[in-house]
Amino acid sequence: MELTQAAVDDLLARLGPVGGHVQLPGDWDAQHLTDLLAGRYGVPRTLVLDGFADPTVDASGGAALLAPLGDRAVKIRAWADGERWIGAGTARDAEGAERPVLVVARREVPEPLAVAPDDDEGVDWTERLLRITGWTPPGGRPDLDWAEVESHLGTALPSDYKRMVELFGEGAFDGELSLVQVPWTDLREDGLLVWAGDEEDLYCWRTDGDDPDRRPVVVRSVGDTDTPFDCRAAEFVCRILVDPHHPFTLARWYDTPFFESYRESG
Repeated sequence: MELTQAAVDDLLARLGPVGGHVQLPGDWDAQHLTDLLAGRYGVPRTLVLDGFADPTVDASGGAALLAPLGDRAVKIRAWADGERWIGAGTARDAEGAERPVLVVARREVPEPLAVAPDDDEGVDWTERLLRITGWTPPGGRPDLDWAEVESHLGTALPSDYKRMVELFGEGAFDGELSLVQVPWTDLREDGLLVWAGDEEDLYCWRTDGDDPDRRPVVVRSVGDTDTPFDCRAAEFVCRILVDPHHPFTLARWYDTPFFESYRESG
């Protein structure tokens, strides 16, 4: 049978969100399977390569995917998708033959990280964002010359935003909120600089004030309606990912936050 996205979706549906794995026919192309999943879920993390597991992989990075494979995994890539981890690659069967595999495991956010604290003093919101999305660098944009970007824009940029771009790179939180790599200025006449957006809203800063790290988030909605929030960008993203009562929440639609990378896999 030709390997298609529909076939992979059907297999994932059979495995469900709780956990399980399936060894696929030996004539299936494991790289093609990985590419199909990457086209849906973004850039994967490599958990196992040439039979050697990444020693840094823990529960927050997809370690549950390796449990059913034991020491038989040869090459496994992983994606965070809502309440589940998805893994694909190759593993050895009982006879020692290398075969394609598809693995699913339940993904949970530790309770202390699932709720944004009311007392936010001293909170590293970018680090919290990494943990609640299960995102593991590398994969971001350490290549950006921020001095050049800021010179072109004519204004300094908040440090938490720059760190988000460096760690996450091009992509979208919950597949919805796209992180802009270089803020744009079409709304400069309104005193706004855009750092993210989705199909309906633009996520901006007020550019007045000398300290970029004290600039509040403003959401520009359809009809040029502005909604201000007394917080910085990384905190704003954390809260809409975990708080179902936030006016711009994504938590209402996605039980477990994730980040979908748009970077092409190598």
